Amino acid sequence: MGGSGSIVEVDETFVGRKKSVEVKRGWAHHKNTVLTLVERGGSARSFHIEEATKDHIAPIIRENIARESHLMTDEARRYERLGQEFAKHDVVDHSREEYAYIDRQSGVTVSTNTVEGYYGYYGYYGVFKRGMVGVYQHCSERHLHRYLAEFDFRYSYRINIGYDDAARAERALLGVKGKRLTYETTAAH
Repeated sequence: MGGSGSIVEVDETFVGRKKSVEVKRGWAHHKNTVLTLVERGGSARSFHIEEATKDHIAPIIRENIARESHLMTDEARRYERLGQEFAKHDVVDHSREEYAYIDRQSGVTVSTNTVEGYYGYYGYYGVFKRGMVGVYQHCSERHLHRYLAEFDFRYSYRINIGYDDAARAERALLGVKGKRLTYETTAAH
């Protein structure tokens, strides 16, 4: 993802699982953690991760984002050192109620609003959370990666970037090429 002149926003969110009485660590410890990378004007990639720590996030960012990219994150400390590995790293500080600003040097809007709009944040239901609450209503941790892949596909092949229904269907069908689904296969599951 990304490359020279491209902006990639990174953030994490928490989904699923109702809070149980036994949970005592952290406000979202009982939830599944999802890391999402969104290239402005481009595609999205989401990952179900164990927890939102530098050790879990850094390898994914390094493997998926080109070093020439302009990285944008929130103020979480887990991004500080990692951001130095990219062409540029800008931060919005949500703890100071900062959500976007214009970089005086480049004139670029610095924010994580694209990635936050993708999965919904601060009471606003974005593409992912709206779908999970309104359409699917339940998702087990075991299958979360499948739901993430579906929403990434929808976002990455949307009308706004030039994919109509026919082009999207054609792209989706590339995934079944060479595969055969029989009744015996489905009956076994």
